[in-house]
Amino acid sequence: MVTKPRPKVRTRTLIQRKRKGERITMLTAYDALWSSMLDEAGIDVVLVGDSLGNVILGHRDTIPVTLDDMVHHTAAARRGVESALLVADMPFITARLSPDEALRNAARLVQEGGAEAVKIEGGREVCPAIAHIVESGIPVCGHLGLVPQSIHQLGGYRVQGRESDAAERMRADADALVEAGVFAIVLELIPADLAGEITKRVPVPTIGIGAGPDCDGQVLVSHDLLGLGRDKPPSFVKEYAHLRQDAQRAVQAWLRDVLKGKFPER
Repeated sequence: MVTKPRPKVRTRTLIQRKRKGERITMLTAYDALWSSMLDEAGIDVVLVGDSLGNVILGHRDTIPVTLDDMVHHTAAARRGVESALLVADMPFITARLSPDEALRNAARLVQEGGAEAVKIEGGREVCPAIAHIVESGIPVCGHLGLVPQSIHQLGGYRVQGRESDAAERMRADADALVEAGVFAIVLELIPADLAGEITKRVPVPTIGIGAGPDCDGQVLVSHDLLGLGRDKPPSFVKEYAHLRQDAQRAVQAWLRDVLKGKFPER
């Protein structure tokens, strides 16, 4: 039986979903195999996250990830996507230079990597760059709360926006991102009540990660969801599989068969 291809997801699709009260799904992928799997499963947005630094490249954080890394992995993920919206992270410092330099960096992710939008961490300080990129025809997704590229400045991986002044700054940052032209905002590791308030406050979708159930959508690192990581995932992650253990068992079974002369069969 031939299955009918699903409609292409675009930035306006996500905004329409918010207006209708329909949830949005986003997961990470870094190559064609993973992006095709997510696309076929019906995920709305495939994010080529700079989390590849942690889960693929073996770094302790996202800061060593380069623009060349992101272009390479975005191009690979592009080859597996048909219907989902493909979004690529702008890595450390690449959006915090001059607006013109930020635009050149975003353009590489689109032109060389095949991204359909870019994601930029930060609030009011990156809005001039966001506005310039959007005005030039490249959609931008914002990112507030725990912004991993600023992990040293934030003092570690901890909940953001708990204090009243920090929460107020985040509200103002969300307003500024909307004014700059973002089509969505990722809210990472902030109190659920603040995330719900921002979700009601802004006209664009919010995508939560460790930000409670009231965002318009949810995003996770696929390796966390599938139980592929070496370390224990963050507390807000629900593991829907334990593929690392399954893969190790399969490899060990093959190893035993080889050592015993059972593979390949005669």
